[in-house]
Amino acid sequence: MNIAIRSLLEVQETSLLVWRAARRLFRRPTYLNEMIAQMDVIGVGSLTIIVLTGFFTGGVLTLQTFPTLKYYGAQDQTGFLVALSLVRELGPVLTALMVTGRVGSAISAELGSMVVSQQIDAMRALGTDPVRKLVAPRLVALFITLPLLTVAADVVGIIGGGAVATTLYGQSASTFLSSVRYGITFDDMIGGVIKPLVFALILGSISCYKGLSTDGGTVGVGRSTTSAVVTSSIVVIVADFFLAKALQVILDMPGT
Repeated sequence: MNIAIRSLLEVQETSLLVWRAARRLFRRPTYLNEMIAQMDVIGVGSLTIIVLTGFFTGGVLTLQTFPTLKYYGAQDQTGFLVALSLVRELGPVLTALMVTGRVGSAISAELGSMVVSQQIDAMRALGTDPVRKLVAPRLVALFITLPLLTVAADVVGIIGGGAVATTLYGQSASTFLSSVRYGITFDDMIGGVIKPLVFALILGSISCYKGLSTDGGTVGVGRSTTSAVVTSSIVVIVADFFLAKALQVILDMPGT
């Protein structure tokens, strides 16, 4: 089958899966315990890697930009540059990529294993809707936890940038924090929360679809897992470009 046609069919099937999950979300039973369990796995379980990623990303931003800003006499704007880069761009994208690598692969592998071991068929035979029980709780958990993880990455990244600025370059903490406080606008924060919501939908829907469409036994599970991570990562990066441009127009950010 032509790769373009196959891609369009996968987009269609993924969209239908999300629609079925959203339509059946509020029907009984709601599987609230499953949603809470997934929030724990996705949110709490990913917190350590997100904190480490955010801290060292903010640190390396300061490490790379402070000498250049100092050359032009604008080193007091380091905090603004670090915070703006994290809130608008690096925080949402890096968080989504880290969660994709850790959680997206786990979702695809778990659902794929259930498919090849015929647990999904057994659920249907017993009258349980796999979309409502397996897909919807994971999508809801991602919608709630990914924005929170992104905020954590932004905050820790700013702390990391401030730590490098104060310890390595001798800039006062008040100067760094002032540039952060007066540089970041409310629109920047809104944009930094909208992106994770879209990324959560992307990585959750792709991972669930790849898992549920697994075939070929245990070899197919590995193939689906790899495909889920690679596809989600590419789509997140591509979507980020169009989201950034759309937010520039909608929120009237600089650059329009």
